[in-house]
Amino acid sequence: MERSNKRAEAPPGERPGTRPGADRPPTIRGVAARAGVSKSLVSLVLQGSPRVSDAKRQAVLAAIDELGYRPNAAARSLVARRTRTVGVLLNDMRNPWFVEVLDGLNSLLQAHDLRMLMADGRLDRRAGHDFARTFQELRVDGLVVVGTLPDTTGLAEAAERLPTVIAGNHEPRLPHTDLVANDDEHGARLATEHLIGLGHRRIAHIAGQGPVGERRRRGFETAMRSHGLAAHAVVESGDGTEEGGYRAAVRLLGPPRTTRRTPTERPTAVFAFNDISCVGALSAAQELGLDVPADLSLVGYDNTYLARIRHLWLNSVNNASHEVGRRAARCLLDRMARPDAPAGHQLVAPALEIRGSTAPPGAV
Repeated sequence: MERSNKRAEAPPGERPGTRPGADRPPTIRGVAARAGVSKSLVSLVLQGSPRVSDAKRQAVLAAIDELGYRPNAAARSLVARRTRTVGVLLNDMRNPWFVEVLDGLNSLLQAHDLRMLMADGRLDRRAGHDFARTFQELRVDGLVVVGTLPDTTGLAEAAERLPTVIAGNHEPRLPHTDLVANDDEHGARLATEHLIGLGHRRIAHIAGQGPVGERRRRGFETAMRSHGLAAHAVVESGDGTEEGGYRAAVRLLGPPRTTRRTPTERPTAVFAFNDISCVGALSAAQELGLDVPADLSLVGYDNTYLARIRHLWLNSVNNASHEVGRRAARCLLDRMARPDAPAGHQLVAPALEIRGSTAPPGAV
């Protein structure tokens, strides 16, 4: 049989660039054939190049629409040496504080055509150690670390290779790595001084972990000391979870057989590390028969949606989480443009939101 070297022509009614019944997605070659232009001209249109006439641009765009063509992001990143993605590593997605930070972060990144790739350190305990390698393999354009990580071993390595910003934490301090955080010590003082102003003297603090926890504890202790109440300041360890807040509150408020305190020594107010811990403390108080705020005043931190739920209605320190996210995104964009700029440290001012969980102390 004689083999023909002629390329088979498309059947009548079929336009170049389509293959009826084919499983493969349309290609840039098919778009070029459909529009009657070269592949290189299609590439110029996809890149938004001004060196293409309006007529040919419209022809290419029409072909893309008709074929349902979607550019290959991986291939484009190899050419442009950018993936338009940002790696985001956080400690625990269950904490609603992270959601609000991410909302602020994404609002600005999205406006600059950047997408987030997220990793949760709680779901993958090795993420904190291996994320530098993982995000580099994914060829992200930058990195944002949100909150306190249990292991920051890989952070210095990542920051040497990627524009990096830390949001919602004060450590570690690294060259060319920006920090954006709430002024946690000042926020804790606001919460404590509010309780002191109501007349409370026996005030307890359910503490958190990491640098943020240390600063909030320091703010609490500083406020108590400045009002001559250091002897009445009680700190109970927590872990930032609802269960941790519940257990800490039981130790603080429970009957004498479960605590070292007599009923007359029981705290009349509790300042919790975050809103989740505060919800746990509220549950403990209710189980122990204490009315909030008549018998016990509560203040949380972060001003998440939990504090705004009507049947909880907690006083909470607003740490401007959305603004922390936006500023972190702005820092990252600037860092991507000027990788060698000196590291910056921004503190966002907090404010106390008054709702219904505090009142002057009643008779114990």
